[in-house]
Amino acid sequence: MHRRSGPRVIRCLATTLAAVALTGLGPIAPAHAEVGCAQGWQADIIAADLGGLENLEYDGAGGFYVTGIVEGELLHVGEDGKVTTILTSLDAPAGLRLSGEILYFITGDGTTPQGGGTLRRLHLPTGEVTVLLPDLVQPNGLLLLPDGDLLISQLSIPWPPVGISRYRPATGEFTLAWSPVPRPNGLALTPDRRAVFTDDVATSQILRVPLDAPHNPTTVATVPDGLFPGLDDLDATASGLAFVAGDYSGSVYQIDTVTGDRCTIATGWTTPRGPLLERPPIGPTSARIAPDGTSWALFVTSIDGTLRRLRPPTTIDLTPPLPR
Repeated sequence: MHRRSGPRVIRCLATTLAAVALTGLGPIAPAHAEVGCAQGWQADIIAADLGGLENLEYDGAGGFYVTGIVEGELLHVGEDGKVTTILTSLDAPAGLRLSGEILYFITGDGTTPQGGGTLRRLHLPTGEVTVLLPDLVQPNGLLLLPDGDLLISQLSIPWPPVGISRYRPATGEFTLAWSPVPRPNGLALTPDRRAVFTDDVATSQILRVPLDAPHNPTTVATVPDGLFPGLDDLDATASGLAFVAGDYSGSVYQIDTVTGDRCTIATGWTTPRGPLLERPPIGPTSARIAPDGTSWALFVTSIDGTLRRLRPPTTIDLTPPLPR
């Protein structure tokens, strides 16, 4: 386990999101009852004290790229736990996706309500960084589709919502608000590869957005865990299970996207900050399925600077929809 010193941090937009949760945003769909499913999961720490982590991406060789949202860093955590700083002086970096020798990443998560966020491309062999899209409003999550396009969730707190935008690296074509889902955060491919899952931060709903009908999302589950779980990044398996980080609840959830059943596989991963409307607790920010030897595991970043590995019980198949 590697530890890296650094100041404790406060998550961007904490007060704003808490206020949104309290003021209400319409009715929340009923959800199936909570059941316990933590038994059999084994958690261990890969690296700690890395500063406030927001997102992660498997590097294809046993390690991960991670973004430090508050300290403005892009880091690499090797298979041996060694931490290397790749980039610094970034404005609130967030979503990451790797395609060959190119690492795509977002900046401006939570700091650009009037624009100024970016989508960037890092050429790993040379270290060259190119800004592909400037002046984005609140970009957050990132997903690489099978056809090579990128989806960008734009959290858009407090108002107005932008939704999910789409970018085609091959041509530079950009579709703003490709899907009008309000307050989207995480993005994951569905088992049939014909849609994506996302979550609405304010209503705690998991949504399915068809790739051929992005204006017609449907709700597959709701996670009403306390006042405001603060759903963050998520990932999904080929069998239809989704795993979602609860930033404010300090929990990681397992969702059956077919039945809507949910359960909590880990909890208590919070960093207390004080009264809810001032400095709410903040915890897990991203969940990603990645190889773990000859099997699969769930890897989770947290705002306390910890990268954890969650190994599933033998009854859970974490195989993702696409190879990684």
